[in-house]
Amino acid sequence: MSENPAALDTDDSGLARALPRPSHGQDEIQEVPFRPVGFRDDDLPTALERSARWLREVQEWLGEPVDVIGIHLDYDDTPGAIYYEVKLLCNDEDLAGVPIALRARGATDGSTAGGA
Repeated sequence: MSENPAALDTDDSGLARALPRPSHGQDEIQEVPFRPVGFRDDDLPTALERSARWLREVQEWLGEPVDVIGIHLDYDDTPGAIYYEVKLLCNDEDLAGVPIALRARGATDGSTAGGA
């Protein structure tokens, strides 16, 4: 355990406050353990495009690729429901901004990033 833990700026759910959120009202970041980030739409290519756009935004914010543990596709054929849901199962430490905090800590204490 480190004597100098990284400071994280997270909300009540453990997500970094600066984490880009999915922009569409039907999309959401869900609960742990693997933080499913859902993109819902009646048109599958549109849901996939939004998920890809979000991944690019988060990768830019994080400064490294997001650890996506899995991708799940589901559908709901209930009348009136949104048909497709694409879920990206993301590492919750990435979504909390841990890599950013570790780099910041390394910059302030003079250590190099990459060593644990």
